[in-house]
Amino acid sequence: MPPLNLLPPTPLEYFASLVQSDRDFPLLEAAASLAHDEYPELDLQQVLSEVDRLHARLRQRQAGRGITAGSVLERIQGLNRFFYGELGFAVNRNDYYDPENSYLHQVLQTRRGIPISIGVLWLELARGLGLDAHGVSFPGHFMLKVLLPQGQVILDPLTGRSFSSEDLAQQLQGQLPRLALYSDETLPLGLFLQSATPRETIARMLRNLKEIFRVQGDAPRALAVQQRLVVVLPQDWGELRDRGWAHDALGQAQPAMADLQAYLEHNPQAPDAREVGLRLQQLRAQT
Repeated sequence: MPPLNLLPPTPLEYFASLVQSDRDFPLLEAAASLAHDEYPELDLQQVLSEVDRLHARLRQRQAGRGITAGSVLERIQGLNRFFYGELGFAVNRNDYYDPENSYLHQVLQTRRGIPISIGVLWLELARGLGLDAHGVSFPGHFMLKVLLPQGQVILDPLTGRSFSSEDLAQQLQGQLPRLALYSDETLPLGLFLQSATPRETIARMLRNLKEIFRVQGDAPRALAVQQRLVVVLPQDWGELRDRGWAHDALGQAQPAMADLQAYLEHNPQAPDAREVGLRLQQLRAQT
């Protein structure tokens, strides 16, 4: 009988176990686990317990005001008073692109973060109040959405302020060049206000980190993030290609070739197929 493997899972293996299925996807735990690459000794259960304690305090505040079972808007207002007023969650204006802003245990400690990390915490508390709350992967700014008996309200996760349709249209207008769209293209605003799945939310958090480490030129951390992106988006061949580039940047020829070859096999007509193919030939010639 072979010996039992009692080794604990690696951070990447643990992450893979969390995101393998879209059914009952543990958004909070998956988001908190992104810090494991930087903080391998992080106790995720402590992070989850801290959020549970915040929720218990919130329920106590709501009960004291007699709005535990109040209307949707009353519960949102109560949550915002607690979350932004009492707890003081806000944007980290001093260092917006610090990767620590994406690590939930740090956001819980400092009360500072970016829209998506603060938004994930807000969503967890909102759902604990029975609110039908969702993230919105709006271009340029992650948002929150709560469904009402009639309609919906879109909120800024940095302040809890609601956006009007005019606010949203203006913000979208500013993002059109980045999206390679033109102002005369008539795309309905609602197209950009669809609920983000937990998987999409985690992918966006990872892509934020990916861009930060790219700008910093931090190849080892970029590869660690890219490994997670391939796990959470296994059918996104562009992420597989980018993992190949990340391996290549670190001089890891064999895994780089494997990823770039797989990318070309799945995307033979990709716009960058020639570039990838040339690099693949160079790597083969060097090995």
